[in-house]
Amino acid sequence: MMIEERLTPLICERFLNEEKYRQGHIRIVNALSGRRILGLHLPEMKQVAKELAKESDIRETLHRFESAYQNDRFGLAYEETLIWGLAINALKCTKEERLSFLQSYIPVLDNWAVCDSFCCNAKWAIKIPSNELWSFLLPYYQSKKEFEVRFAIIMSMCYLMNEEWLPTVFHQLETIPLSAIHTEYALPNPPYYVRMGMAWLLATALAKYPEETRAFMNHTSLPEDVKRLYVRKSRESFRTRNVSPY
Repeated sequence: MMIEERLTPLICERFLNEEKYRQGHIRIVNALSGRRILGLHLPEMKQVAKELAKESDIRETLHRFESAYQNDRFGLAYEETLIWGLAINALKCTKEERLSFLQSYIPVLDNWAVCDSFCCNAKWAIKIPSNELWSFLLPYYQSKKEFEVRFAIIMSMCYLMNEEWLPTVFHQLETIPLSAIHTEYALPNPPYYVRMGMAWLLATALAKYPEETRAFMNHTSLPEDVKRLYVRKSRESFRTRNVSPY
């Protein structure tokens, strides 16, 4: 464990003392078998990451995370894996240095909660020119690793959801090699987390650009199961539950 002593006092009391709550938390996170879950909530993890990012040895700490993962993939707890990414987000550094750290971090992603929490808190991406961000994301769309592809999708949803880039993002979704993507999760329609990420992006697009999204969905070559997930996500969201998906 990298920073377990630092995290132990922040573990949720209900996670420690209530079996039903603990099992519900573990079920929602749905980490791979072998990954420890300590029981922290996101605000506490974000605070630790911010503190780490301010420390003088933060770059050494990030390299220690890399070494720990390389030595034992499951040596890091779920929370440590996420804090690693959140610390990269919070780091004061050049664009080039951050992207360099990310190239080592992104292959580590193997869980939806880590992937999505990292992406939704990557506010540095707003300051990067969209064409540069897209160039960075593009190779991950063609990855054969489930959460590298989901990373590209969620980052696009968070930071490239505008009129200029929407057609490009929509087109890229149709090129994702779903049948070639490896998954470690025994879930329906693998890779489930890529398909669900696509549906989430499309439902978000429906909320912001309903006409453009409906026009795309009426002519897209996306698989039928992705279309069904899109409809489901749009029905679940308060922003689109009364908006026609087609």
